[in-house]
Amino acid sequence: MRVPVKFATRDWDYLTPLVLGDVTSERLDIQVDRVGTLIPDLAASEIYDAAEVSFSRYTSAMAKGVETAVGIPCFIMRGFRHRCIITTEASPMTKLSDLAGKRIGVTGWRDSGNTWTRAALRREGVGVEDAYWFAGRLTSSHPVVDRLDGFGRPGRIEAAPGDRPMMELLAEGRLDAVFTPFMPDGYFDDGSGFRQLLPDFVAAEKAYFDAVGYVPGMHIVAVKQQLAETHPWLPGELARLVDESQRLWTSKRRKYAETTPWMFDELLRSARALPTSWNDSGLEANSPMIEDFITELSEQGILESDLTPQTLFPFEDKF
Repeated sequence: MRVPVKFATRDWDYLTPLVLGDVTSERLDIQVDRVGTLIPDLAASEIYDAAEVSFSRYTSAMAKGVETAVGIPCFIMRGFRHRCIITTEASPMTKLSDLAGKRIGVTGWRDSGNTWTRAALRREGVGVEDAYWFAGRLTSSHPVVDRLDGFGRPGRIEAAPGDRPMMELLAEGRLDAVFTPFMPDGYFDDGSGFRQLLPDFVAAEKAYFDAVGYVPGMHIVAVKQQLAETHPWLPGELARLVDESQRLWTSKRRKYAETTPWMFDELLRSARALPTSWNDSGLEANSPMIEDFITELSEQGILESDLTPQTLFPFEDKF
């Protein structure tokens, strides 16, 4: 009898084969529920058995000894962060180092993605103390919530003035740049007034990969601890399904590349520029990236711990 698992995740296109049942398991009966935002607490959920969770928040929980969810080194959301820094079309800035001394908006201070973006800046000599930071909602359609998460410091890390949308503040010149994982509505329109900070962000991202050897991971897959303890093989099987779905989807995208005019170029460039292992799951494949993330959390004043990749993912050897 297959073990039923209800899995909450964002609507990543490469999960389509899993959602449609093209990728299956003889051991799991998996139901994928596509959600707009991450569920706040997997352990407390009465609905879900597994979920896409923030790498940063999982790491913080493990550092505090809160082990109610079993994290899997299966990075369901990865991406370079250089493209996530936006400014106005009129801005003279074209380099990460240009952000020294500037006013930067972030959508959440300890978000995994923003942690990685600040890591890219730190490599170019711009640390937390070298800029002025404002955490807030991206647009008026986003909710007003606490995005400082206890890390605010007057004069250095503050809430966006008056809880105003950061895209409005950027347009008015009250912010010099904004970090965002997802572009706001209208951004892709001709004449939006905004652009990526780096004119050739792809070249910068390739150089970053050549230097560090990985594509940064923001979200992981996690399973409720009781479920993993009852079925120690289950986290590994779930990771296998996610990986197989991505493999199958990539194969189909290469065949059916006419969904956008230049998708073929993107697929070809990615295949030539990155090794086939760039998105592999597992502790061995991801240890350097995990170690760097733990270091960044410390360097940025978010988390002090003696965590290692092995202690962060203690169930890995049971998969």
